[in-house]
Amino acid sequence: MLHVLLHMARHDQPFTSEQIAKMLTTNPVVVRRTMVGLREAGYVKSERGRGGGWILACDLAEITLLDIRRAVGGWQMFATEDGESPPSCAVERVVNAALDDTLRQAEALLVEKLAAVTLADLLADFDAYCRAEGWGIDGPKTEQAT
Repeated sequence: MLHVLLHMARHDQPFTSEQIAKMLTTNPVVVRRTMVGLREAGYVKSERGRGGGWILACDLAEITLLDIRRAVGGWQMFATEDGESPPSCAVERVVNAALDDTLRQAEALLVEKLAAVTLADLLADFDAYCRAEGWGIDGPKTEQAT
């Protein structure tokens, strides 16, 4: 979805679920399900009717990678159990106990790093890359509104 959001920032028109699905080589239904999370978070909105589609609803400087992760993928990044009950296997219990602290530390570091990068940061990096390559603001022709 980061790909899509950055394209949205560079184009002053709505993107349909079908266009986004083509960009991501997926099904429009999958796109709509994912976009709902972004819409509920206030990052995109949809316009109905002819010429409608998905558009950005806020400034990219207000959205971090962590925000996107939460909007489209849930919160828990690592898990050692299915969450229903403690495993019946003693080996699994010992392994899970050994991994839990490490996974908590890894998740805390990942959250910290994701929270530090905004989509505006990514767009600035993209712009700098395009300038260095001598491309326009949409990247090479193969990248334009793909």
